[in-house]
Amino acid sequence: MEYRSGFIAIVGRPNAGKSTLLNAILKEKIAIMSDKPNTTRNNISGILTKEEAQYIFVDTPGIHKPQQQLGRVLNKNAYTAMEDCDCIGWIIDVTQDFGSGDEFILKRIQSLHKAVILIVNKVDCISKEDLLQRLLDWQSRYPFNEIVPVSALKKNNIDELLHVFYQYIPEGPQLFPEEMKCDHDLNFQMCEIVREKILFKTREEIPHSVAVLLESKEYVDNKLNLKMMIVVDRDSQKGILIGKQGSMIRSIRLAAQKELSKKCNCKVELELYVRVEKNWRNHERKIKEFGLDELNEDFN
Repeated sequence: MEYRSGFIAIVGRPNAGKSTLLNAILKEKIAIMSDKPNTTRNNISGILTKEEAQYIFVDTPGIHKPQQQLGRVLNKNAYTAMEDCDCIGWIIDVTQDFGSGDEFILKRIQSLHKAVILIVNKVDCISKEDLLQRLLDWQSRYPFNEIVPVSALKKNNIDELLHVFYQYIPEGPQLFPEEMKCDHDLNFQMCEIVREKILFKTREEIPHSVAVLLESKEYVDNKLNLKMMIVVDRDSQKGILIGKQGSMIRSIRLAAQKELSKKCNCKVELELYVRVEKNWRNHERKIKEFGLDELNEDFN
């Protein structure tokens, strides 16, 4: 069997299960997860090295109709991954009807002329009769190279999906060291863990308005001291994040500390504070400063 290596862009509407699928494939938490749309903001590559191939899966932000400059940047990140990859894995939530977001993705895919694997997710949540009808509907919309049903949450049919992807990535050597699992460094991953806890513990307007930045990191006596800044775009959001007598920020800090200690294999002491940056999601400079626009190209 020839050795292969290549990039696979995982695209889809918000909440289709992209990050859950990436973590299931890698058997490790690389991308944070929540039930909030646009949890993923950066293109995050998860690297799976096996005897026969090295698969580089690029988890992308959910493609959506943008309301702010940040939304346009997130779409741009996803489009760039689609243009640069060897093949596309389009993941859909089979319990959802075909919508305008899917139409948006379909138009992009039609212009790229790349191999497209339709990954039909959440098949465990639908009857076999309904599943068959949905598959027939999707087959009529585009000549997909392959259609693979999976349950990302239950890790069902992942090996079959890898077998399919193997056929569509080029022959070539390893592109990353064998031990490397992610193309983003530990600092980025630590900030994402804090943001995930914010997403879990807050509702309504907060999730979309939050950015998390690492201010300082210091090892002292086998303990890692971290200081992070949480940015929101309104004063009212700062009050919600801090909570009554600091209860919300304390809850976020303790939950994040627990996971960070596991990830870093040492005791972590986390300090959090909140800053208001009015309307930051519409300011290109702030979006870049907060590490959310890693690309310079302009896309429509």
